Amino acid sequence: MKDIENAIEIKDLTKKYDGFTLDNISFNVPKGSIMGFIGQNGAGKTTTIKLMLNLIRKDSGSIRLLGLDNAENEFEVKSRISAVFDELPFHEQINANQLSVILSDVFDGWDKKTYFSYLDRFSLPRKKRFGEFSKGMKMKLQIAAALSHGARLLIMDEATTGLDPVVRNEILDIFLEYLQDEENSILLSSHITSDLEKIADKVTFIDKGRILLSGGKDETVESHGLIKCGKNEYKDIDKSDIISARLTDFGAEVMVSDRKKAAKKYSGLTIDDTTLEEIMLFYVRREKGEWK
Repeated sequence: MKDIENAIEIKDLTKKYDGFTLDNISFNVPKGSIMGFIGQNGAGKTTTIKLMLNLIRKDSGSIRLLGLDNAENEFEVKSRISAVFDELPFHEQINANQLSVILSDVFDGWDKKTYFSYLDRFSLPRKKRFGEFSKGMKMKLQIAAALSHGARLLIMDEATTGLDPVVRNEILDIFLEYLQDEENSILLSSHITSDLEKIADKVTFIDKGRILLSGGKDETVESHGLIKCGKNEYKDIDKSDIISARLTDFGAEVMVSDRKKAAKKYSGLTIDDTTLEEIMLFYVRREKGEWK
């Protein structure tokens, strides 16, 4: 495979449904990085992932995975990537031993030794039917399978949703190990922003089918700030500087995207650090402008 700069390149991607449009979105996932793909439920994350996997057809735009067009080179692309969903895609009547036999016929690069080592690490039984697995066990099983055929790109759709914190941390550690090989990359779609703050290099924020932000996670968090001020002080803040403002009985909390600029312009006000979760919350309410 030729050397590539980006594991994922999405350009001007559009998909129209009745009542929802994925609207001309573009973003890249650099090779060797983990991109957090964040947004509310219904924002367009799963639609984007289905388009990437060619499960649904785009209306326009381009998708390149590992340097290849995802539709023109679908077989080759799918042999090099793995996708993990919030629901188990395997039949609930089979067990882990049987799954290894099935997947060895699907993937030329299937590594039974790696697969069973992950089963042991996750304490997953080999002969128990998947229908008897807990949600956490099903997710661990998917990840064990996803990491056992030499995939260079993992695409995860809400993979940590509904899992307890111990299991989530265990899975996040596995992802970081996977990225030790700088040829590997991850797109992790989630609305659990605390997970992404732990491990993501980049973040792309989608809302109502449009990309609002895409860039380095640390730079995104550091460039934004939260002004906490009284009502009179809030009135003096230029509306063009405000993402949105949460009004309280005592004053306002105001999200700004350019913290340095705001610090100079409003030198008398305190600007606090913020989080990905707060940034998402204030952007989602940007059309309201003010909210409680």
